[in-house]
Amino acid sequence: QVQLVESGGGSVQAGGSLRLSCAVSGDTFRIRDMGWFRQVPGKKREGVASIVRVTGDRVHADSVKGRFTISQDNTQNTVYLQMNSLKPEDTAMYYCAAGTFRGRSWSPLSERDYMYWGLGTQVTVSS
Repeated sequence: QVQLVESGGGSVQAGGSLRLSCAVSGDTFRIRDMGWFRQVPGKKREGVASIVRVTGDRVHADSVKGRFTISQDNTQNTVYLQMNSLKPEDTAMYYCAAGTFRGRSWSPLSERDYMYWGLGTQVTVSS
């Protein structure tokens, strides 16, 4: 089992920054990929960024490329999402997720490929 706990959300004005953290515990050796996702009520969950635990290879969604950066500190079992130049449309609940297996149609920003999820942290960006 893997446990994930997000923190760092809050309210910020447009143009501001936040850094989200995800504390990872449990069977961390099983994790292949870590991801950040976000969801607005009534809409589908959106993949924001993903990082390969062993290699550090990263993928960012086009909507956040150049503004958000995913990173990890494996010694501390923590994954971060640095969010700069925030926009009102970034307002959402942000979730941390861990994947242990890659199926044939694996995609780094697809929620179906992540088995473990945190409870989320709210980010609100005002104009």
